[in-house]
Amino acid sequence: MQLQSQRIPPPLEDSSLREKLYSTVRTQSSRFAPLLLLSVFSFGVLEGQTEQRTILSFEPDAVSDWFVVNDGVMGGVSSSRIRPASDDAAIFEGHLSLENNGGFASVRARINEGALSKASTVVLRVRGDGKRYQLRLRMGRNWDGVAYAVSFETTADTWTTIEIPLEQFQPIFRGFVPRNARALNPSRVQQIGLMVTDKQEGPFRLEISRLEATIGL
Repeated sequence: MQLQSQRIPPPLEDSSLREKLYSTVRTQSSRFAPLLLLSVFSFGVLEGQTEQRTILSFEPDAVSDWFVVNDGVMGGVSSSRIRPASDDAAIFEGHLSLENNGGFASVRARINEGALSKASTVVLRVRGDGKRYQLRLRMGRNWDGVAYAVSFETTADTWTTIEIPLEQFQPIFRGFVPRNARALNPSRVQQIGLMVTDKQEGPFRLEISRLEATIGL
């Protein structure tokens, strides 16, 4: 049986030739460097990752962007306001009255269309008074029309973080579920609000320090 042999060349003695060979190797390696960096960057953001993004700030200057919509629009006499509580929190407070067929008080703020386009959850941090409140979303700028609401409970004088998946928001119009209402499209939401209703007559107070969304990356 004939054996094959492979001859290993001796080390390069010519320094100029050796440098030329090493230079070629470095050049070839540098061609792949951008691809390597791109691969590392691509795997830096993994599928399914999320981040918390502020929807609205509660700094004193930002609180003035909220506006009141109470049952006075239909003859009621409830009252409410929203005011700064500290550098990063606000208080929604007032008095809910059932007189003259009234029974709701609310505040709203506008957000940029598309702000919730990749959102899965809305996150609130609140300190309430033991009453039940609603978080409401609206597609469009009109003050009236279909809203999408979720009720949440509060514990008196206790800070609570509340996470609400967007699929839980249900259409509502003047206290009733409208027939054939469109499903909520998060990318079209342009208003967000807080409301107290459900015949909870008397004074109310809700402090809020965070209003965020869980955004998919």
